[in-house]
Amino acid sequence: MSWYDALEAGELTVRPSVDAAKRFGVSIDRMSVSASAGTPLAEVLAAVERSTADVIVLRYPARENTWFAALARGPRTALLADTVVCWSLPAGKGRRPAPLAGFTAQIEREADDELVDDLVADVFGDSGNHYCSNPVFDRTGALAGQQEWARRRIAEVGAVVLRGPDRRVLALAALDEQRAWTEIQLAGVAPAEQGRGRYGHLLAAVEDTCSTRRLVITAQAHQTGIQRIWARYGFEPVHNLLTVHLVAAT
Repeated sequence: MSWYDALEAGELTVRPSVDAAKRFGVSIDRMSVSASAGTPLAEVLAAVERSTADVIVLRYPARENTWFAALARGPRTALLADTVVCWSLPAGKGRRPAPLAGFTAQIEREADDELVDDLVADVFGDSGNHYCSNPVFDRTGALAGQQEWARRRIAEVGAVVLRGPDRRVLALAALDEQRAWTEIQLAGVAPAEQGRGRYGHLLAAVEDTCSTRRLVITAQAHQTGIQRIWARYGFEPVHNLLTVHLVAAT
């Protein structure tokens, strides 16, 4: 889910998830209600009723804590899939680590696919994602989808790559730069380099790269380790979303 869909879209958004549908062999609609949309529950329920998808992946503000009961009373099976936490930092205000001699960082237009796959598997493989809450979806397929997305995204826009003195890749981040904010869509440290403070240097490199007023990033609520790092760097939580799967009767 993009930052725009989570916080800034002015209305309920509904779109088919074509790639995921091909991967899992079921039709999927993605619905989202942003923090600023003001969409009433009745409109959401009407959209759910119109959908013919096998599974609806619905994300809406966690403050709407009465919605799940209403969704669960409908004809679809409702599964609470995850909670997403959205964080923000004014660009240039991060608590940067001291520079290290020989470290370099720049946007690179391609990255080794095997490295990207390993990084995604290491960062996300054990933590799972919202697909893992639903027996309709295969966990292995969910990880493969994240790896495919990461490779495709980096091929499209490149990545901020942090390298050490020997030119090995230590960490990388894919970005979505809009007019007012830059979203960090994928950020991770190579497995052999974890626990050595590399992530803070990667965030500093992202700050140096972006030309917008804010850096933004999201995580699942249970990913507390990475959120502690964001908090130490200066990010603050600004919004929470619930993810609910609505599964059609078979």
